[in-house]
Amino acid sequence: MYITLISIMLSFVATASFGQDLIAKQAPLDTHMKKLDTLALRNVIEREEAEAPSSMLYPEWSNKYAHRETALPDSFRINLRGFHMPCDSRVVTSNFGARWGRMHKGTDIKVYIGDTIRAAFSGKVRIVRYEAAGYGKYVVIRHNNGLETVYGHMSAWLVEENQTVKAGQPIGLGGNTGRSTGSHLHFETRLCGVAINPTTFFDFVNQDVVADSYLFKKANYRRELASASRSARNSSRQQSGSGSMDSENTVTHYHKVVAGETLSSIARKRNTTIDQICRMNHISKNVKVRPGQILRYN
Repeated sequence: MYITLISIMLSFVATASFGQDLIAKQAPLDTHMKKLDTLALRNVIEREEAEAPSSMLYPEWSNKYAHRETALPDSFRINLRGFHMPCDSRVVTSNFGARWGRMHKGTDIKVYIGDTIRAAFSGKVRIVRYEAAGYGKYVVIRHNNGLETVYGHMSAWLVEENQTVKAGQPIGLGGNTGRSTGSHLHFETRLCGVAINPTTFFDFVNQDVVADSYLFKKANYRRELASASRSARNSSRQQSGSGSMDSENTVTHYHKVVAGETLSSIARKRNTTIDQICRMNHISKNVKVRPGQILRYN
């Protein structure tokens, strides 16, 4: 019996020793495979980044300027999937377009000081800077889908230049820095340095994108830009006293939405049409207006 017990113990020890030998021999192989896996993954990531639409649109990477216009493609499809709204607020306080005699090249969204501001898409931070007479504390991100987004008037930064970020990652805090009259987020969407109305892509009221993708066409954009520029020039002439200030149709008017109002009721009250309001504010007919929202109606 003792001989049998000793044999079993010796067999167990031998088996354990053999198992340890296998583990010891396997360790260098596992380390080698991990290195291969890491290298392969890095190659895949680098290949995907090299093939990203943004790499085809921009000739350089620079941390020196906020935006600089480069050659626009005749057409370009922008992938809007994998997005995240830049903030939780649904209140738009100022729209893209002519404002106070000049072009307002972004959308202002009501946020409070300290509110979290997030990256709209995955990408890489290009600018983290302070501009006293303009954006205040702001961030510019170049996204893999070809867009660049600008986040202005923040109270603090949470990212650094050349940092890679994911959609929804906190990049700053809401604030009232720079040329600002109250706490809000100034949000811009740009393609090749050219400002495009953010509501072309984002429905802030419903906290969603308008579609899975958007087909940018340079010809359409140029027509819209010319129309917006005319509106800005007309507004400037009216404010400086030139032009016909007595004519009701030549003065730009705005309506501040109150509780219970709809596009239909506003159109009736201001003696205009829903189509006119939507066209001037670059919104769709199914948008639900919110109290405090400012809408141009002529």
